[in-house]
Amino acid sequence: MSLTSAYQHKLAEKLTILNDRGQGVLIRMYNIKKQHLGPVHREKAEIIRFLTNYYQSFVDVMEFRDHVYELLNTIDACQCHFDINLNFDFTQSYLDLIVTYTSVILLLSRIEDRRVLIGMYNCAHEMLHGHSDPSFARLGQMVLEYDHPLKKLTEEFGPHTKAVSEALLSLHFLFVRRNQGAEQWRSAQLLSLISTPPAMINPANSDTMACEYLSVEVMERWIIIGFLLCNGCLNSNSQCQKLWKLCLQGSLYITLIREDVLQVHKVTEDLFSSWKGYGKRVADIKESKEHVIANSGQFHCQRRQFLRMAVKELETVLTDEPGLLGPKALYVFMALSFIRDEVTWLVRHTENVTKTKTPEDYADSSIAELLFLLEEIRALVRRHIKVIQQYHLQYLARFDALVLSDIIQNLSVCPEEESIIMSSFVSTLSSLNLKQVDSGEKFEFSGLRLDWFRLQAYTSVAKAPLHLHENPDLAKVMNLIVFHSRMLDSVEKVLVETSDLSTFCFHLRTFEKMFTMTLEEPTMLRYAIAFPLICAHFVHCTHEMCPEEYPHLKNHSLHHCNSFLEELAKQTSNCVLEICAEQRNLSEQLLPKHCATTISKAKNKKMKQKQTPRKGEPERDKPGAESHRKNRSIVTNMDKLHLHLTELALTMNHVHSFSVFEHTIFPSEYLSSHLEARLNRAIVWLAGYNAATQEIARPSELLAGVKAYISFIQSLAQFVGADVSRVIRNALLQQTQPLDSCGEQTITTLYTNWYLEGLLRQASSGTITLAPAMQAFVSLPREGEQNFSAEEFSDVSEMRALAELLGPYGMKFLSENLMWHVTSQIVELKKLVVENMDVLVQIRSNFSKADLMASLLPQLTGADNVLKRMTIIGVILTFRAMAQEGLREVFSSHCPFLMGPIECLKEFVTADTDIKVTLSIFELASAAGVGCDIDPALVAAIANLKADTSSPEEEYKVACLLLVFLAASLPLLATDPASFFSIEKDGYNNNIHCLTKAIIQVSAALFTLYNKNIETHLKEFLVVASVSLLQLGQETDKLKTRNRESISLLMRLVVEESSFLTLDMLESCFPYVLLRNAYREVSRAFYLNRVAASTH
Repeated sequence: MSLTSAYQHKLAEKLTILNDRGQGVLIRMYNIKKQHLGPVHREKAEIIRFLTNYYQSFVDVMEFRDHVYELLNTIDACQCHFDINLNFDFTQSYLDLIVTYTSVILLLSRIEDRRVLIGMYNCAHEMLHGHSDPSFARLGQMVLEYDHPLKKLTEEFGPHTKAVSEALLSLHFLFVRRNQGAEQWRSAQLLSLISTPPAMINPANSDTMACEYLSVEVMERWIIIGFLLCNGCLNSNSQCQKLWKLCLQGSLYITLIREDVLQVHKVTEDLFSSWKGYGKRVADIKESKEHVIANSGQFHCQRRQFLRMAVKELETVLTDEPGLLGPKALYVFMALSFIRDEVTWLVRHTENVTKTKTPEDYADSSIAELLFLLEEIRALVRRHIKVIQQYHLQYLARFDALVLSDIIQNLSVCPEEESIIMSSFVSTLSSLNLKQVDSGEKFEFSGLRLDWFRLQAYTSVAKAPLHLHENPDLAKVMNLIVFHSRMLDSVEKVLVETSDLSTFCFHLRTFEKMFTMTLEEPTMLRYAIAFPLICAHFVHCTHEMCPEEYPHLKNHSLHHCNSFLEELAKQTSNCVLEICAEQRNLSEQLLPKHCATTISKAKNKKMKQKQTPRKGEPERDKPGAESHRKNRSIVTNMDKLHLHLTELALTMNHVHSFSVFEHTIFPSEYLSSHLEARLNRAIVWLAGYNAATQEIARPSELLAGVKAYISFIQSLAQFVGADVSRVIRNALLQQTQPLDSCGEQTITTLYTNWYLEGLLRQASSGTITLAPAMQAFVSLPREGEQNFSAEEFSDVSEMRALAELLGPYGMKFLSENLMWHVTSQIVELKKLVVENMDVLVQIRSNFSKADLMASLLPQLTGADNVLKRMTIIGVILTFRAMAQEGLREVFSSHCPFLMGPIECLKEFVTADTDIKVTLSIFELASAAGVGCDIDPALVAAIANLKADTSSPEEEYKVACLLLVFLAASLPLLATDPASFFSIEKDGYNNNIHCLTKAIIQVSAALFTLYNKNIETHLKEFLVVASVSLLQLGQETDKLKTRNRESISLLMRLVVEESSFLTLDMLESCFPYVLLRNAYREVSRAFYLNRVAASTH
């Protein structure tokens, strides 16, 4: 064939296009094979629409086959010469095309429903259009021909044996060199930059640059499939036979596409066994299979072991001296290619070798380190891309262009077309300068490389005037130029070519298993981040001819990336919280409640008495004893946890972010969310709430535990990569709300429920009393009952701790719940007032008439109930006041610069200030814990009560009569034995001293709501109450006057509680001498009772 024909056939262009199209057709066949096609019950138009995509894919296969055979016949007619060392692109594309075509045909034959799909589509087409599809006859014939694909393919490839075997034999030296064992690699100091220090900055060159990082898996595929189709040369050519046998000893499986594999020995043996004269080859196959099974596992295991050390050294040197990436770029891509080959070999054999006597050969618990090193080198190359570009630009302009120009001038023959192409090479390279790199200019050398591909095709035909194999120097320098040009414009493509591990997208079970093994190996934890990083490779699986699989691959990639990061974040947060728990245990040893034993021991030791420990009581270690060790070899649980956390922190903090299918992933955010959720659960767990037994941790103890957790988490800020300040802030803020972000109960809800149900309910029933002298609620001892110590949960320090934990938001929620209980009691009180409306109106009008009052008071119903409900309100409001005081102290401590202005603003409020402004200021002050004359929360709660049909005037009247009802009912308290005033507690055992808080606060809220004068109505209450108590002095029944003096003291407590009343006002209606006498009598009775108790 003439040279002109070689130009016209455009072999390079056709090989490029067909290889790309072949990959697309192959992926479409793969997708059809993976579809689970159920029964089709549709109309013919629906069938056409449903099956068109599949049918057209089969037509694409047929058209692809036609183009492939046309091109292969043209190449044979041109008598092209193939040598991977010279015309690399031409040989590679030729072999790739053969392998791709074979894979398409094999995959087509594996689609079980191929005949049904084609037939069904054609039937529907006939019914719809009245004639068969034009492609149906040929397509049907093709499908029938390839029922036994390998036999048909071997027949078709018989004429191409010479070209194929020549191309494969050119691989022999390269394949032997690339299949060396770990010991040979080690002795050659492969990939080592420091083995020969003087040559460290010398450029790493080769006569066949692209061959150095050519995948061994690709070569195996070429050789196995090439000799499978062109097997005649195996019996006639000993070199072909040696190469084939060597390849058979490498792998049990080769990849056709993704997870579809060819079982090398079985398929080859089955094919060769059916032909005469291949007995020796079948024996070779069996021998090779035994060799693979016996040796390949250990062979690849040792290579992976070597690569871990060699690539780690390479990565360390390049990280320290990134300038070496210029001269040693080839080493980088060789290392990536070697790692990729070893990983893909392991993956496909782990997936397919199920029955083996040596399963350890197909499992590697240290694979994560290799994957991590691969990702590290990729990141290193991307980070220093300008270093690589600057070096290779100068190499191209100042060396390659000059050498190429000399070689061109020394060519004996150079046709016009070739001369034009080569001259353009020189001019393109000579025009390069460093400013292009500095300015960030985008380089584009794909045209130069395509021209070199064309030149390889022109110079490889038999009748070409210029033969490439006769001018090897031209091939060597052009291969060098191609590599250098790729370092300028295609570094990312070379990275994908040498290190793409998207195969994991189709071996997900193996991928997950490797990840699990990594998590189980403590020394590999620091490399676990490699697994989510590899999910970014999955985007390289896609092809423009099969866009429908893009969403599916994207979902797979994101799902596994998320699951890996979720698991890593979960393990890290678990480890952090375990250490926090240990720290909390150490902190708990320092709590005051543990000092009693120490003090007791010290006292007994001082008195020289031997302490005999109680039976079953363990000897407690002193705080700090855990730090005493005889030697460093003793490893504590805390040491193990810290080591574990260090490894996990290294992996979680390795990268700030990375991209997976247009999504930017931030590993630290996964850790932050897990830490936040775990910290929320841990804080709730520390509270130790038990709904059945109503047990809960003291707020001060919980606060100590939370501080221990937080102090440790804060210390991790610079190690784990997460924003721990935000994590702590969010977790603590969520704990101030009723529910956290997961919808779980928080300590705010738990403590609110416990104080309402556990403490205040018992205070209402009389088992707990408020002791103003102690500023706490106190449990009253009951025979046969084991009550908790209320003072341990309600004293000043506990209220401060509660406010610290719940914060202003949590305290507001607590307040709202308390107010709900208050308003429910007010509703019931209003009902009682309405029932006694007529009598109360008369009492209000005639309270100074003793005779009439004597007859009216017995007519009141539910007076005890009124006192009881008002006492409950008083208990609740008193507890709220204690909680508010704790909040005020905490707020003053944390934000003194805010507390000052709030208190100053409150002082400006006077009686003349507009009530809306007053309530707004009081609401601000109340949120900071500052006490107010009018409780804005109580006003708001009462205002939110559902109004009945009564008018505001009626409501106001009820409020006035409520105070009258209370004042008139006070003498009834004297009959209760528990109404005795305790000097020790400064209150009453039945909590009636809380009445004063209820009377003042409820009155202020009600009359503020009705816009009436508070002071006037409280004076009225004082007058009615004074008359009622003074009339008690004329009572002759001793039972009714049992605690008259104690009840009289309530009058002073009311005045002390209110800012609206003064002692002068009290003196005008209730003589102070009575109060003085009452104090004396109460004190005398208290001491007499104490003396009597001591004598017994």
